Amino acid sequence: MARATYWKESDSTDVRAQAAIHEGEGTILRRLFFREQSRLGIKFDVWELPPGATEGSHTHEGERALEEIYYVLQGRGVVTVEGEEVAVGPGDAVLVPPGVDHGLVNAGTEPLRLVLLFGKPEPAGAR
Repeated sequence: MARATYWKESDSTDVRAQAAIHEGEGTILRRLFFREQSRLGIKFDVWELPPGATEGSHTHEGERALEEIYYVLQGRGVVTVEGEEVAVGPGDAVLVPPGVDHGLVNAGTEPLRLVLLFGKPEPAGAR
């Protein structure tokens, strides 16, 4: 049996509409890429938030500690990090370390599309 040497997925491969992520408001379309194929220590999603939708404020710590990178493709939003509001637009990236309270809101009038990369960070000094 031949093994694939690459995989291709698109925006329509694995789309999930999820309401109230981290107790936020509205429904976020989540596109989950390469969940079964990738062996990297990260997950790769593309999210789309309609105007006014939010990912609720939350923290990843303990056994569920995650580091997250938000990279904005389209639209305008606000990432709140430890109470500080950071305006974001196309081309902006925000890295949120584990244990830091954060959330996201679509503050614009069009859909907010972003790439979300997340995974367990390496222990300090592991590089």
